[in-house]
Amino acid sequence: MNPLPKVLQSKAKIRFQDCDPFNHLNNSSYINYFMNHREDTLIEHYDVDIYKMAKKEGKSWVSSANQIAYLKPAFLMETVVIESQLINFDTSQLQVEMRMYNEDKSHLKSIIWCSFVHFNLLEQKRQNHDEAFMQLFKSVEKPIEASSFEERLIQLKPNRNVKHY
Repeated sequence: MNPLPKVLQSKAKIRFQDCDPFNHLNNSSYINYFMNHREDTLIEHYDVDIYKMAKKEGKSWVSSANQIAYLKPAFLMETVVIESQLINFDTSQLQVEMRMYNEDKSHLKSIIWCSFVHFNLLEQKRQNHDEAFMQLFKSVEKPIEASSFEERLIQLKPNRNVKHY
């Protein structure tokens, strides 16, 4: 059996309703594109459907924090490539890095770090991951060599002398 991929990738087309008057992807819409990517690729590659799980078991993950940087605009009707990877986890929390590129991946447009807490929807409290999830996370985790989001931005920016937002 082939090992599960550690970096998940998909493409998306930037849509009119998600853009501002300048035909740029609206800042708040970036998060929607990132989350849609992650939800779809979790089902496709890991057979993890967070919505079925929530309905059937009353458990899922909720967002607890996001850090995002907008590096280059994404434009109306542009095809973008989104990548994601699990960079850290513990007994009840996940940290995922997601990156948005232009179609040939020559320009990084945005990067986000998302933290998710495993949550029992029925009891309305944090839930520890079961052993099967802990094993999955161990097999797909791909840590990065940066101690902070700001350090990661410096690593990824083409001109490292330019200050980030």
